[in-house]
Amino acid sequence: MDSHHFLQVAVVFLLATVIAVPLTKRFRLGAVLGYLLAGIAIGPQALRLVGDTAGIAAISEFGVVLMLFVIGLELSPQRLWVMRRPVFGTGLLQVLATSAVIGTIAWRLFGFTPGAALIVGGSLALSSTAFGLQILGERKEAGTAYGRQAFAILLFQDLAAIPLIATVPLLASSAASHGFDFTGMLRTVGVIVAVVAGGRYLLRPLFRFVAKADAVEVSTATALLVVMGVALLMEVAGVSVTLGAFLAGVLLADSEYRHELESNIEPFKGLLLGLFFISVGMSMDISLLLHAPLLVLGLVGALLLLKGALLWPLGRIVGALERGDALRLAVLLACGGEFAFVVLKLAAEQGLVSARQHNLLVLAITLSMALTPLLVAGLAKLLGVHKVRAPARDFDTIVAHSPRVIIAGYGRMGQIVARILRAEGIPFVALDHSVEQMDMVRRFGGWNDIFYGDPARPELLRAAQADKAEVFVLASDDPESSLHVARVVRRQYPHLKIVARARNRQHVWRLMDMGIDEPVRETLYSSLKMSKQALIALGMTPERAVDRVERFRRQDAELLKAQYLVYDDEAKLVQTTREALAELEKLFEADTSPDAERERNRNPDKPLTDTA
Repeated sequence: MDSHHFLQVAVVFLLATVIAVPLTKRFRLGAVLGYLLAGIAIGPQALRLVGDTAGIAAISEFGVVLMLFVIGLELSPQRLWVMRRPVFGTGLLQVLATSAVIGTIAWRLFGFTPGAALIVGGSLALSSTAFGLQILGERKEAGTAYGRQAFAILLFQDLAAIPLIATVPLLASSAASHGFDFTGMLRTVGVIVAVVAGGRYLLRPLFRFVAKADAVEVSTATALLVVMGVALLMEVAGVSVTLGAFLAGVLLADSEYRHELESNIEPFKGLLLGLFFISVGMSMDISLLLHAPLLVLGLVGALLLLKGALLWPLGRIVGALERGDALRLAVLLACGGEFAFVVLKLAAEQGLVSARQHNLLVLAITLSMALTPLLVAGLAKLLGVHKVRAPARDFDTIVAHSPRVIIAGYGRMGQIVARILRAEGIPFVALDHSVEQMDMVRRFGGWNDIFYGDPARPELLRAAQADKAEVFVLASDDPESSLHVARVVRRQYPHLKIVARARNRQHVWRLMDMGIDEPVRETLYSSLKMSKQALIALGMTPERAVDRVERFRRQDAELLKAQYLVYDDEAKLVQTTREALAELEKLFEADTSPDAERERNRNPDKPLTDTA
């Protein structure tokens, strides 16, 4: 490709992206749909600005490889263990049930071979992780019951995509030889074992050696080398390159270099994934929608209704969701997903599905993804759920002189911390992502050390001089937002002591997963003070009321730490709560015994002590 043609293609891609993606995001349709529409517009079906769809697809598929590497990085054994029940419970049942039903329909009604039906059923069982997480994030519903359940299902679907991709070549070779390819299976297992063994003993020493160079560009090059090297090894062995990238990520999930790797890979992953979706849009056969509209729309409707009908009872029975939440879960995850594009493209290349079948399925998946944001918004309006509008501003220019404290979230709690720090003469910088909040602060005589911006953005933290600060006060009132900020701060500035606000016990435990000691529950101390005042109003002496409240506080702190070990197990949570209540009742009963009463009369100023 000559330089002039290369520049022309690059400009076309960038221009289409700049126009299409902001438009779809403005209408809450997601960036993925914008990339797909951009590909359709510049491809051979519409304006014909780019003709080399095969060459573009070959380059863009590396974006999927990087995405699977990052997914592998995020799947640490500890995280999977904490989420094992929803992930391997609801997620596993959803994939198995949907794959079985859709696969059977494809086999019996549409004449697919058993191998092709298995691939079609498995690929259509997957939902869009990009759409699902984006919608949950925009609506600030990731921390809700149905949001957590949706995340667990999407996580298992991402896991399920790996063996599904690896199965396609095996099924294709079996179909060609009219039998199961044991040699191919053994080769696949052997390569996987070699990668796991080599990665375990070679990757960490490699990154340790590179880290001594203290050069960001070398670390980035090393991360790309690992991904591309493992992918190349898999390709040479005839195994899926995406499986190799995923394995490389899993091997590094618990390493000390995980966060640095993720931050280095993220820009490449985003760009190449966008290119991948554009290439999918370029290869879509839009003429099918014009020539067979009933067939295409029927497939879209059948996919949404069938997956939704299977998801709703799973959410109600297995996920223990309310009716409304189960319905929202079904609508959110009923669409197809980006991994289906990868699986179906591979199946078409291997001859498991025909070109027309591939084009029909890709078109149906794309339309189902396009309809999902509209269905979610319509259902939320029907149920009376309002979404939060995102601010349009970027972030303020920060001028600060070596702050010792960074405050993320300038609401009720953040303002109190800031007032005390200001009274003590301690320099700080406060950040808040609410336009309304910042306008109110400035209108009522705001301070020069409070700035607008998203604390999760690394460039904003750099501008706030987080590298020079000592303490990071996480005072945001949104649990998911605070968890995201904590994750970024832990990765970028591990020296900072994080003092975090927590909404509830679940929020406390998730913060503790990140190594944050003793998160502060926002209502605990005010509730304890109210309890003390209520006991005094009922006639209890102030000393005894203080002792009762303090005893409860100590026992609740111990219970919180004990339940952290089992917080993913609802039955054990209920059991430990009942045991703690029974123990507290016994302690209080002991205090009301005649012996204890006589002791208090003899020593009225002596504080009560635990009897157990």
